Amino acid sequence: MALLISALPTSAQELRGHGGPVRAVAVSGDGALALTGSFDQSAILWNLANGNAEKVLRFHQGAINAAVTVPGIGFATGGEDGKVALWQGGGAEPMRVFDGHKGPVAALAFSPDDGRLASASWDETLRITRLADGAARVLEGHKGPVNGVAFLPGGGLVSSGYDATLRIWPAAGGVPLVVTAPAPLNGVVVAPDGEIAVAAADGRLRLFGPDGAARAEIAIGETPLIALAISADGATIAAGGLRGQVALVERRTRTIRATLIGPGMPVWSLAFLPDGSQLLSGGADRLVRRWNAVTGEHVGTVVPRAGQDALAAFQGERGAQVFRACAACHTLTPADGNRAGPTLHGIFGRRIATAPGYAFSAALKGMDIVWSKETVARLFEIGPNAYTPGTKMPEQTIGSAADRKALVDWLEKVTR
Repeated sequence: MALLISALPTSAQELRGHGGPVRAVAVSGDGALALTGSFDQSAILWNLANGNAEKVLRFHQGAINAAVTVPGIGFATGGEDGKVALWQGGGAEPMRVFDGHKGPVAALAFSPDDGRLASASWDETLRITRLADGAARVLEGHKGPVNGVAFLPGGGLVSSGYDATLRIWPAAGGVPLVVTAPAPLNGVVVAPDGEIAVAAADGRLRLFGPDGAARAEIAIGETPLIALAISADGATIAAGGLRGQVALVERRTRTIRATLIGPGMPVWSLAFLPDGSQLLSGGADRLVRRWNAVTGEHVGTVVPRAGQDALAAFQGERGAQVFRACAACHTLTPADGNRAGPTLHGIFGRRIATAPGYAFSAALKGMDIVWSKETVARLFEIGPNAYTPGTKMPEQTIGSAADRKALVDWLEKVTR
């Protein structure tokens, strides 16, 4: 997928350049640079002072799902290919690559105290790698994709997974403390005082003590929370969801201070600037937006990209509303072609991994699935990871049988 990158004037407040949804955002310790990763298989290094793209980094074979700042070196990225790449400065190639995972890397965390890099993967494991010598410790126990990871004060680790468990791993090793939540869990962050915040698929932000004791539950929305960030001082948590809303939560009072309103598309990634003054959000519309993290106001005007709302003609149709979470990656007509995912035009009656012009995962090509209303509904009932292992598709389910029926009935009508 081609990247369209242009030099932006100093007044520009959006970072434009990715050809697919922005899945990862990380900001350097001095606030001068940001690194973003996308479904388009590229990472872009940005100068935040002027909005210019300084370097396009290509290495991963698949979507880039995670990015983290590595002080003194640069950034690390984690991809669908199961690899973690360490980037120094503006080098065109990674300085080191860690490839122990057998599934997509979903999240990264770095401990500047002792130079350890943690990675969470859909292969149900975590890996903690010492940058000094590359030695890795593998943590097993999750029964499904591991979606979030963060270091605790004192060297421990916390992870969150699709199996609806939060796991607190002791720094010295041994059996983790397992906390079970009411819904699958996505990202996790840790405050300087050790409090843990985790994003859940039921739209709730849940807070726990470092001992695993539940402390608070904050309703953000009715759709899954898929992005999470915390300010450096731990005062503010940003939580983003599938419908594009981002809530700024005051951790001390457990209240929502502001709700950031974008163009209504999924927000996949969030990162605060080091001083906490601004928040960056990466979304399904392929942009990185800047927000005033104090007032919640967008820095600049929120303008959806031309032609993004292909669903405007289907107002009031439930199936179209359910499809909104898919619209950033899939088109409906042959003229619109493929995006991060293949076009859905003609999907019914088509064998899996045969849409023309799209590079499918090798795992899908050997599957005996023909797309029908029943098989598409089943995909969203149990989730892509269970139904089509090895897919590039992000994990997502539709819990309501009525919503699944509305979606497939609508797709049958509009994809002929």
